[in-house]
Amino acid sequence: MNIISPETEEALARVVARAHAAGQPLAIEGHGTKRAMLRPVQAGSTLSTRNLTGITLYRPTELMIRARAGTPIPEIEAALAEHGQHIIAEPPDLRALFGTQEPATLGGVVSTNLSGPRRIMWGAMRDHVLGIRAVAGDGEIFRSGGRVLKNVTGLDLCKLLSGAHGTLGVLTEVALKVLPAGEATGTLSLRVPDVASGVAALSAALGSPYGVSGAALLMGAEGLTALARIEDFSESVSYRLGRLREDLAPRGDVTVVEDPRPLWRSIRDAEPLGAAPEDAIWRLSLAPSQAAHAVAALQEAFAAKLMLDWGGGLVWIAGPATAQAHGAVMQAAAASGGTFTLFRAPPTLAASVPVLPEEPLPLAAIARRVKAVLDPAGVLNPGRMRA
Repeated sequence: MNIISPETEEALARVVARAHAAGQPLAIEGHGTKRAMLRPVQAGSTLSTRNLTGITLYRPTELMIRARAGTPIPEIEAALAEHGQHIIAEPPDLRALFGTQEPATLGGVVSTNLSGPRRIMWGAMRDHVLGIRAVAGDGEIFRSGGRVLKNVTGLDLCKLLSGAHGTLGVLTEVALKVLPAGEATGTLSLRVPDVASGVAALSAALGSPYGVSGAALLMGAEGLTALARIEDFSESVSYRLGRLREDLAPRGDVTVVEDPRPLWRSIRDAEPLGAAPEDAIWRLSLAPSQAAHAVAALQEAFAAKLMLDWGGGLVWIAGPATAQAHGAVMQAAAASGGTFTLFRAPPTLAASVPVLPEEPLPLAAIARRVKAVLDPAGVLNPGRMRA
């Protein structure tokens, strides 16, 4: 496949304008780390933002950073770490999951709206996007937002393009709100007999006044383990961890995890899921109260490998890459009132089944109208989200 990697926003806009005029579809990516996510794009050329790199503005005292879309996430994280700050949404590093080598880019993370365990407390990636620059499907350069959160009048294009998977515009620059990183991280571990008990323990932790910033349920050969994380100043973490441990003690033996940061990095990156290279991977988003029923249905349908995050509101699933397994996931999502994402699958499966739930008719009509305005010829990542 022909990969085009412009070095300026203007050059990128010219590429898109030519594709629009010729009606030639483009696959949009940064480093291509999530190329296997959702449906395969049918395009003869790939437009990459990998050469649009560099931090263009960083104001630590204002808690904001702005960088070009092709800037690698580790580069941004390193710059923030020098000032004791971090990306709030804790975006995952999915190189192992997708079998890629290069790191994710800022534009790729924002366009897929990927968030880690901290989402349960601080919100999704899109909630921290202050401003964007982007190129529409006809080659027009536009910008939205600015350097503070309350800066939007009219349509919020920042949130619209966050999670659009490159189908509405090509991000060229993004401004993010950031926050000070916690001086210390503490984690409690609780062995639980079943998923319902684990979700109940996590709900109790999240409902406590102790500021839990991570709540996951891991399923291993030795049983189920509920994990609750607190991040803050050392003295505060120690005190709050002790109080939360007292609150959870009636539910079982609660222990403190030594050096929990690597553990939460692995949860962020879905490593405890234990997915094999040939497995398909799904994500279910649902009310935590429905997690136990969904897990039971999935385990009955096939040999599902499972991991829960966000207090039970996110269920990671790995299993056979078959239409039957996918049907079971769709059924579990519908029965629980949740939504599903076929996160990773062989192209033959991803191209033949819905990778996302069907939108309600009113929302689908709005989506078509927005697409017609921002990408009238349909050249940006056609087929990525829906057939």
